[in-house]
Amino acid sequence: MRFNPWTMDKLRRFQQSLLGGEEDPEDDFLVESSGYLSLSPLQKLYAFAICLVAGLAFMLLSLIVFARPIKFAVMFSFGNLLAIGSTAFLIGPIQQTRMMLDPVRIYATFVYIITVILALFCALLIHNKVLTLIAMLIEICALIWYSLSYIPFARRMISELLISCFDTDLS
Repeated sequence: MRFNPWTMDKLRRFQQSLLGGEEDPEDDFLVESSGYLSLSPLQKLYAFAICLVAGLAFMLLSLIVFARPIKFAVMFSFGNLLAIGSTAFLIGPIQQTRMMLDPVRIYATFVYIITVILALFCALLIHNKVLTLIAMLIEICALIWYSLSYIPFARRMISELLISCFDTDLS
């Protein structure tokens, strides 16, 4: 493959635009601004991708130890927290918290956090496999419900679908 300096220049300009202007990409990894630790847009994107991939990897690897509910609960819950926490790199932890506490999804957030704590409590302190599995099932349902809260009308459609599927009215 032949080296093309024009392509390298375009890549360098693209990277500089992601970094936010004419910053030198070889600057320090962490940039101090107004007393707080901040990351460049490219670094935020990398951190988001790393946390998301790590969280998905933990969730997938937890399936290997599915027969051992305690290990499964710990790995799956940790993967969930990493995956959900990864978005804090994109929008910031304060905005992430505001969105989680939005009236549309406050109950879903509360149920999800409680079920993660409950699953870890059952797995790490009680060591009861049956309670851990029940807590994990509720955690998965809460995660799905929480995730659907970010898609307009998704929870309403799923609710109506479930009602129509399990409707026992014989009239």
